[in-house]
Amino acid sequence: MKRLLFPLVLLLLLSQHATAQKQYVREQQTWLGMFNQTRFSDRWGTWTDLHLRLHDHYVQDLFQGVARVGLTYYLTDDVRLTGGYAYVHHFPDGARTIGQPEHRPWQQVQWFTKFPKARLMQWVRLEERFRRTIQRNERTDEFDFNYRTRYNAALFLPLTKKGFTPGGLQFLLNNEVMMNFGREIRLNYFDQNRLFAGLVYQLNPHAQLHGGYMHLFQQLPAGSTYRNQHTIRVFYFHNFDLRPTPPPVPPTPTSAP
Repeated sequence: MKRLLFPLVLLLLLSQHATAQKQYVREQQTWLGMFNQTRFSDRWGTWTDLHLRLHDHYVQDLFQGVARVGLTYYLTDDVRLTGGYAYVHHFPDGARTIGQPEHRPWQQVQWFTKFPKARLMQWVRLEERFRRTIQRNERTDEFDFNYRTRYNAALFLPLTKKGFTPGGLQFLLNNEVMMNFGREIRLNYFDQNRLFAGLVYQLNPHAQLHGGYMHLFQQLPAGSTYRNQHTIRVFYFHNFDLRPTPPPVPPTPTSAP
């Protein structure tokens, strides 16, 4: 159990250290997401996730849209390598009255650990972020660029006798920390931390519904402004296994984008 909790404890300590920095502004958002992993063979599959994020008292305005796809190589059933592309649209916000597009290639290793009474999902992701430059409230032909690394750990604990089978209810504790690097990053090497706690309902052998509360703490590019965000998060996960005789495997959550 100590080995199981170590990654989450480490991320929680990082989160507490981050929130001790300077002053910050408060926001409220709602995040809606749909995830799918489809496996075509013993080695190959695809990844898709779609997101819509609302803000300003949780639901009054559009904040961000994300569409992410990838090709997955299965080293084993529990270890997977994925590479792909994401398009992110930042809707008008504050003084910026036009949307800002972002192109985001990404690479990831994801692995799962099963215990008698718990499940642990982890992944490490590298992103290359190309964000359209906006000057005087107009888009230019240039892009800001930086790398970002992300480490995500999600711990699932069954709350009912059905556990991870259809009709089962689970408690989910999930934390993700992100770090920026690259020539254009000077003031915000720490990007953000996302801490989530909520419930997971096992709809059927291939689908889960997640709902709960997420606290997001982010250092903005200027370096002196920090976002303290309270978020309602609702995600739907679904898996397809198109192999001729696929084994019965419950959905494998991917967590937040």
